[in-house]
Amino acid sequence: MSLALWCVLLAGLLPVLTVIFAKWGRPDFDNGEPRAWMEKLTGRRRRADYAHRNHFEAFPFFAAAVIIAQQLHAPQATVNTLAAIFIVARVAYTVLYLVDRPTLRSIMWAIAYASVIGLFITAAQHA
Repeated sequence: MSLALWCVLLAGLLPVLTVIFAKWGRPDFDNGEPRAWMEKLTGRRRRADYAHRNHFEAFPFFAAAVIIAQQLHAPQATVNTLAAIFIVARVAYTVLYLVDRPTLRSIMWAIAYASVIGLFITAAQHA
């Protein structure tokens, strides 16, 4: 399996990891109504929930780009590199979200987004 496909797996795990951070160690967690409970979070835990949501939003676009690039036989080294950039940027995005650095977080978001655009462009060049 290519590095890019492993990156799709990692991208799929990012939302789970961030929501674990939001919920971990809170004895008042309400599994009956988790979304209502999450709405009451504040500070770092609230930002972890926001990162969790954003990871879900970013995942389909990224996964589609990787799969399309591979289906169209784009150069695997390029696809792997762009997928790895996405993961590194998204991990940095998460850390910056947790430590409340919005400008740097937005830069990491833009880098990750640009890597997905790069995947589509690479795929289009080899269609």
